Amino acid sequence: MKYPVIIIAFLFSSLSSVQKDKPADKIPILIRCDDIGMCHSVNLAAKEVLETGIPVSMSVMAPCPWFAEAVELLKKYPNVSVGIHLTLNAEWKQYRWGPVSGSQIVPTLVDSVGYFFPSRGALFGNNPKLSEIETELRAQIEKALRAGLKIDYLDYHMGAAVQTPETRAIVEKLAAEYKVGISRYYNETEVEGWYFASPANKLDTMMVKLRTVQPGETKLFVIHVGLDSPEMSAMEDANPWGPKEMSKHRNAELNGLVSPQFQHLLHDPKYRLVNYRMLNEEKGLKAMKRPATD
Repeated sequence: MKYPVIIIAFLFSSLSSVQKDKPADKIPILIRCDDIGMCHSVNLAAKEVLETGIPVSMSVMAPCPWFAEAVELLKKYPNVSVGIHLTLNAEWKQYRWGPVSGSQIVPTLVDSVGYFFPSRGALFGNNPKLSEIETELRAQIEKALRAGLKIDYLDYHMGAAVQTPETRAIVEKLAAEYKVGISRYYNETEVEGWYFASPANKLDTMMVKLRTVQPGETKLFVIHVGLDSPEMSAMEDANPWGPKEMSKHRNAELNGLVSPQFQHLLHDPKYRLVNYRMLNEEKGLKAMKRPATD
């Protein structure tokens, strides 16, 4: 008569162990790497992240010259969830890009030589037409789809595409039309604090931020990776608030993200790595809601 009791106790113990380790008890960590396709050095850095094998989200910039290379890279890795980094500005002094739809189609979105403006302030100071914003954002999504990318979500480069309630409504309309998610619409809590940290302190800052996250909703880490290469070191931000020596900052964020210390911490059992494809499947697009702040 003892055996059934032992068996029941064992099953109860096993069930309790499973319940303790169920995903709901883990802290969801979502790493989103921005500006993929911006330049060759960013793509090479993205490859290093992808080769770690962790679930990751990467936001690609369709108007940029190195978009084609980014497409071929992103197609190779099943661990990546691809998003469109909706782009309405080009922030570098010597390295510019313009609209996918063509400057003659969207003249209120560009400067006198057909490039996007360097900041959203300059863009909206030019009184852009909402119809042209929708035309251009749709063209960026369509370009990515024609290139063969599977798109899971939208987000927005430097916030320009969600500058006003009217432009945000356009992004939401496009997400619904193309049946994709929107970054920050799953009640994610963004973890910040290392963007302006010195390159020497990036890893330590990222480690502290990851260690101190609290249970609850998905924790969003937005990372800007790149290589400290001649290509990137030649880029100078046209906006005065941009960090100096940007290539060193991006290389430090890359090194921090792929470092053995950070990767080991990411695999702590209390965390669960997710990407936007997983959130779309687990929560459903209908669960999305507009964030109170951005």
